Amino acid sequence: MTTPANDLFARNRTVGEIAASLPGATEVFRRFGLDFCCKGNVALDESARQRGVDVSEVEQALSALPVDGKAEAPSATVELIDHILARYHEVHRRELRELVELARKVEKVHAGNPAVPRGLADLLDHTRQELEQHMAKEELILFPAMAKAMSGLAAPIARMRHEHDDHGQTLEALEALTHDFTLPSGACRSWEALYAGASKFADDLRQHIHLENNILFPRFASADQLAQQTGKCCR
Repeated sequence: MTTPANDLFARNRTVGEIAASLPGATEVFRRFGLDFCCKGNVALDESARQRGVDVSEVEQALSALPVDGKAEAPSATVELIDHILARYHEVHRRELRELVELARKVEKVHAGNPAVPRGLADLLDHTRQELEQHMAKEELILFPAMAKAMSGLAAPIARMRHEHDDHGQTLEALEALTHDFTLPSGACRSWEALYAGASKFADDLRQHIHLENNILFPRFASADQLAQQTGKCCR
């Protein structure tokens, strides 16, 4: 028997808090197009308003989730870091290289098709380079410090959050260029594979950012500390 999830969310709670505390909430937010990763500090009612969504419909979907559902990530910090490294860092590295090659192939073969996503390969390659640098900073500096439970991490965490915001803008550009990964009529298998892979990458990156912004980072730096370092709330 499952327990209603009503007591785990309220309209004035942020989507990031809800995503971190209620298993399955991230899937609901994806369905309604609510940004729970880069804009995780926005209240549920405001996030719904910005998206033009009826917040009561979102609440209804959240209420249907069981509170005893399976957690989306390990609770222990070291295990959570290991999960992020294996499930997201390594997967991003592998899949982005393949997507760049596939995008160049589609752009070349279908150069005469007005629906071809011109510039997609360059955007994906730029994203790959930016993510490589970002993940290297986490792997070499931030994550080892967290594994040792070191203090004084507010500044590097604020920097990572800022870079996450940049990644969020990249995802918006990716979706705009592909019309939300909508295939044109008569698209070939390579084109289908490209959009399927790019869509998966976008979902993965949002979940990756959510785990860090809303679950991992708050264990080491409060919102007030981050605001002092950045001069504003990360959105």
